[in-house]
Amino acid sequence: MQQLTFIGPEKFEWREVAGPAISEGKQAIVKPLAVTRCDLDLYIATGLFPMEGPFAFGHEIAGVVTDVGDSVNNFTPGDRVIVPFQINCGSCDMCLKGFSNACMSVPAFSAYGLAPSSGTDWGGGFSDFVKIPFADAMLKKIPDHINLPAAAALSDNAVDGFRTVKDALTQYPGADILVVGGLAQSVGLFAVQAAIALGTGRVVYADYDDTRLAAAKGLGAQVRKTVFKDGTMSPEQFSVVVEASGVPGALQFALHSTRPCGVCTSVSAGMESEATIPLRAMYMKGITYNVSRVHARGTLDDALECHRCHQLKPEAIISKTINFDDAAEAMTDPTIKPVFVR
Repeated sequence: MQQLTFIGPEKFEWREVAGPAISEGKQAIVKPLAVTRCDLDLYIATGLFPMEGPFAFGHEIAGVVTDVGDSVNNFTPGDRVIVPFQINCGSCDMCLKGFSNACMSVPAFSAYGLAPSSGTDWGGGFSDFVKIPFADAMLKKIPDHINLPAAAALSDNAVDGFRTVKDALTQYPGADILVVGGLAQSVGLFAVQAAIALGTGRVVYADYDDTRLAAAKGLGAQVRKTVFKDGTMSPEQFSVVVEASGVPGALQFALHSTRPCGVCTSVSAGMESEATIPLRAMYMKGITYNVSRVHARGTLDDALECHRCHQLKPEAIISKTINFDDAAEAMTDPTIKPVFVR
């Protein structure tokens, strides 16, 4: 089969590799039909976030089941499915708690399209087929009201944005929310969309990029152009803050913008190996700071219910549709959220 392989910054190759086959009863094979580019993928592709190639690329997948093992009960060939990007078994202690980013049955950080993270190559979304090791636990049928690009985004970035506000709004229903945008460009916009869908009072979106500011305004946020430098302060404080910037100064801006006993969630650890946070000020204010990878499968059902009931529409953030076969040339396209379709 054909597989898009990351070689190094700005260098990709389509390679002929052996296709996956069912070798165990819990497995399934899926043919990707739509793959959205994760925010991180752009920075791997450009070299801003270094990863050593070669490895199979792409991990936000929606597709169709083509084969299933004898022990798969919930899926049959022809089913259209979302493939959450993290590998999880569904039966270990962590999975049963909903912590699907920390499955104990596979090497830590196991995911499609990110082999260096776990040391295990699970394949990538930009390929003719991918193997699903725990089909019943991992896959989710695509509801009729969701199109393929939206379904692909819900495998990672869209649920990531959703989870940043869902639990915090349970604690602070109807609260005003600040989203600090930046390198996690689609995740910040998905957080804006999710906050509005879940009934927040007001969403303020701060960013230095005019394109993302315009996109956030189009989704219904109030926007503030902000250049994040050490010491930059917000003119007001919020009970719920999302830090999706990943640039120096933005994390401190987000934490200083969190009001006493508020919640600040970061969607990445940024591009630097270390970060400085104002622990003493956070302690005095009683801030809860969350930094974690998303539990993609553990959060997916709630995000789909929000889509059904509250018109959460990831497709509104899809910024460009590109032919699947053109992925090698278009992976560094600067647009916010491209989708590659067959």
